[in-house]
Amino acid sequence: MLRLKSSQIKQISRSQQLRYAGGGPQFHEPTGHLFAEKPLPNGQKRKWENWEPIYYFGFYAAMAGAGVAYYYKPDTNIQTWALNQAKSRMEERGELPKYEPSN
Repeated sequence: MLRLKSSQIKQISRSQQLRYAGGGPQFHEPTGHLFAEKPLPNGQKRKWENWEPIYYFGFYAAMAGAGVAYYYKPDTNIQTWALNQAKSRMEERGELPKYEPSN
């Protein structure tokens, strides 16, 4: 069985950290602007990135599709099913359901 001393373990862990370090500090100085984009002069519009139209239109289309699907989803409520079963059994027996409002 391989046994390592604590100094060897520290040396291995340091070498692993250095190997995967990525090459030094990368710090972006804060500019005070959102996403480091400078504000445009008055009257100019920002040009969209190539992914933005796909993202925005796809997102709103998906939300509209989800809304339509939610509106037309089948009624799977147990109470609705029981009411329909009760009505069909009463009709088979020849009885008509009478609904009397409770006070």
